[in-house]
Amino acid sequence: MFYCFCKVRQRYKWEIVINETKINDSNFTRLCFVYILLSMVFIANALPPVIRLGAIFTEDERESSIESAFKYAIYRINREKSLLPNTQLIYDIEYVPRDDSFRTTKKVCRQLEAGVQAIFGPTDPLLAGHVQSICEAYDIPHIEVRIDLEMNSKEFSVNLYPSHNVLTLAYRDLMVYLNWTKVAIIYEEDYGLFNLMHSSNEMKTEMYIRQASPETYRQVLRAIRQKEIYKIIVDTSPSNIKKFFRSILQLQMNDHRYHYMFTTFDLETYDLEDFRYNSVNITAFRLVDVGSKRYLEVIDQMQKLQHNGLDMINGIPYIQTESALMFDSVYAFATGLHFLYLDDGSPKISVKNLSCTSDVTWDDGLSLYNYINSAAIDGLTGNVNFVEGRRNKFKIDILKLKHEKIQKVGYWESDMGVNISDPTAFYDSNIANITLVVMTREERPYVMVKEDTNLTGNVKFEGFCIDLLKAIAQQVGFQYKIELVPDNMYGVYIPETNSWNGIVQELMERRADLAVASMTINYARESVIDFTKPFMNLGIGILFKISDRAQTKFFSFMNPLAIEIWFYIAFGYIFVSISIWIVARLSPIEWVNSKPACSMACDHVLHKIRKANHTDEQFELSDLTGMSVNEQDIILDANCKQYNTKICLESETETKTNKRQCVLPLAPSNDVDDAVSDDNTVELVSIQNNFTLKNSFWFAIGALMQQGSDLYPRATSTRIVGGCWFFFCLIIISSYTANLAAFLTVERMISPIESASDLADQTEISYGTLEGGSTMTFFRDSKIGIYQKMWRYMENRKAAVFVKTYEDGIKRVMEGNYAFLMESTMLDYAVQRDCNLTQIGGLLDSKGYGIATPKGSPWRDKISLAILELQEKGIIQILYDKWWKNTGDVCNRDDKSKESKANALGVENIGGVFVVLLCGLALAVVVAIFEFCWNSKKNVHMENQSLCSEMAEELRFAMHCHGSKSKHRPRKRNCLKCSPRPTYVPCNISTQSAGVHYNYFN
Repeated sequence: MFYCFCKVRQRYKWEIVINETKINDSNFTRLCFVYILLSMVFIANALPPVIRLGAIFTEDERESSIESAFKYAIYRINREKSLLPNTQLIYDIEYVPRDDSFRTTKKVCRQLEAGVQAIFGPTDPLLAGHVQSICEAYDIPHIEVRIDLEMNSKEFSVNLYPSHNVLTLAYRDLMVYLNWTKVAIIYEEDYGLFNLMHSSNEMKTEMYIRQASPETYRQVLRAIRQKEIYKIIVDTSPSNIKKFFRSILQLQMNDHRYHYMFTTFDLETYDLEDFRYNSVNITAFRLVDVGSKRYLEVIDQMQKLQHNGLDMINGIPYIQTESALMFDSVYAFATGLHFLYLDDGSPKISVKNLSCTSDVTWDDGLSLYNYINSAAIDGLTGNVNFVEGRRNKFKIDILKLKHEKIQKVGYWESDMGVNISDPTAFYDSNIANITLVVMTREERPYVMVKEDTNLTGNVKFEGFCIDLLKAIAQQVGFQYKIELVPDNMYGVYIPETNSWNGIVQELMERRADLAVASMTINYARESVIDFTKPFMNLGIGILFKISDRAQTKFFSFMNPLAIEIWFYIAFGYIFVSISIWIVARLSPIEWVNSKPACSMACDHVLHKIRKANHTDEQFELSDLTGMSVNEQDIILDANCKQYNTKICLESETETKTNKRQCVLPLAPSNDVDDAVSDDNTVELVSIQNNFTLKNSFWFAIGALMQQGSDLYPRATSTRIVGGCWFFFCLIIISSYTANLAAFLTVERMISPIESASDLADQTEISYGTLEGGSTMTFFRDSKIGIYQKMWRYMENRKAAVFVKTYEDGIKRVMEGNYAFLMESTMLDYAVQRDCNLTQIGGLLDSKGYGIATPKGSPWRDKISLAILELQEKGIIQILYDKWWKNTGDVCNRDDKSKESKANALGVENIGGVFVVLLCGLALAVVVAIFEFCWNSKKNVHMENQSLCSEMAEELRFAMHCHGSKSKHRPRKRNCLKCSPRPTYVPCNISTQSAGVHYNYFN
């Protein structure tokens, strides 16, 4: 199946439709050939053989380059035959005087009567308005190449000159890039750069606007010079630019401070010989794309034809902007005409002769205008396209007078903005003979005046900033003269007078070109002057005098643990000691025989005895065998035979003696004769619990002191208590030992403040800043609560806390009870030269030092590039080390080695340990004397002698130091009234064997 639809111009209603028709290969080939042949015939017939183009030029443009470009474009289109192969373009040119609208109207009407299909020109704005109104009335496309400031689009009008609204953006973007904040605009016609004036508020740019003529150029320039405005935009007629150049030279406004931006696109066609060898800055835009392939091709052909449409620039042919626009306008018309008939297929265009006295319009004018408006070509001025008859998207080159000639340094596009390919172009020129006034302020180590009074000029200054300035001057290429600021202030805003002081004021009033000092970059200063890239980063720190060494306490060995921890340890010691005593008494395993042979447990027999005591139950010998014992005579002389059972009886004095009496019989037997005989006597043994109350305390303190006590728990319960106590002691002793080194071996300083918060929360230590500096401004404008509080304190005590110089602030710190808030670099310089000074806390903010310039100064970016290069090469760091560390007066202090090296301990550190030892010894002696007296008094009652004789006898025995000697034990005197009654077994034990009854008692 083959579907084909061929549509030609609708007025003839010709259609060939083949729908769902089966054809063979020969018919298909034949049909396609007929279709192609008919299409070629229709297209060829769609264009009339001759199309007339009208053009209006002023008298001064007769045989000019713009007229030649118009003629050459028509000639080229007719010769190439690519756009209009069977149509010949002819031109109808009329010349009119400038400002003669009447004759212009008559000329245009004559061209309409001749049957022109479009009218080009004129470039005069007044005449162009009349021509446009006539073309709009008769539907004739009007093609212009002039600047048009009217905002509204016009019917039947196509303008190849860049739209003024878009072009204003190019000027604004370049001003922003160059950081122009104070600009003068000189315009000649009534249609100056009004849009640029309206956008000055958005750019925060101060504008001084003056209209001028060739007769008033010098007057206007003189007024601009008096206002100290150095950035000037010149929007004057191209024919008067030479006169403007002459006025610049006459007023000598051609040094490095001045920067002129011309709105003409043909600046490089003018003679700039008088400006090539000075440092004045001249910038302009260029619309013609001189590097495009089409431009070079046209130039080559025009040279071969010796066409007079070319201008020569230094022997190089060049097409001016208006000529290039006229050339592109003819091609835009031909391209629109071409696409009109390719898309619509009209067999021919109606050529109608119109009359200005008739209301008849051209029927095909609107269609032709629409196709011209939608045309897109690659012309001599770049890409050409239209939106409602205006050229919106375009690319223009940025030109700069550089190295004695105009050069391209970048370009601007409506979508991308400014794109500078050579940034050094605006900051690099022949300025070696320029001497700049450099304002500074004396401040160690940045700027210092040498002590030699015979020195004058720059050589009398030295310091970090002086060396930095010297390196930058060599890098950028300028000479300088250093001056000290009269009021010795960096510069701070004064709200009462709405003015600035110090270096900032000098720069604002243009009495200095640069300011090289320890000058902080902040928002307030940046709003009135310019700063380069920072050459040093810093912040605000607190300078304070190192406090005296902490007074060592006699009991400083207790410092590793807090006082409440010591109390907790003491409480834990008492609690654990009592706990292990109670647990040991409750556990039967902890009750052991004082003689190792008799240590087996008999708690089950004891349970029977206790039960008998409460129930008066009688037991047989098979259940229990025992005897009564006396409290004093608990051990009986007997031979310990082989036995299997141990019987334990509690005495009444258990709580006092902590002992139990045990009867150890032979193997159980009902026969008492066999059980007890002369040869089988029993032995009464004593058992005891080692964990008495005193021993429990001794066990706990031994573990805490890591010494031991010859006591060890036997039962699982007591071992659990002991293990937990051991673990507790391990952690406490380890923690104490680790922390003791830090408290006793490292020198510790007492500082009453540790941060800005501590400083703000107290009133005993006063604090302040440098008066009129950025640090004072920081606290004054801060929104942080702590800093606001500090500012209120300083503001209420201005005379007492603010200082005039850094030296005064450091001096006040050395006097004590004063903290100085200053930049960290100056703080570091002071600390490294005095071991008694230190920095408290960290930095309060982050900022940088920069070199200041007046607003809009060309030196800002030049010096910024130099600073970045010096930083990359490490030169700035070398200068910093030179003036901060290698001056010979640096304090010999190595903080890191001091922190890591232990100091020798003195009596003041650990003297308390000796005090504890002496107190312990004294307490032991006192307790020994007490025990001696108590024992002597006890023996007095037993031996019935005087206390003094007993104490003398005991003392003689204690002082006998020659070997061992048996001590005479006191005799035991008992009476029935004084002696305690014997303790009996709490049960009646009897048995009968072989007719004999045995009773066992004491």
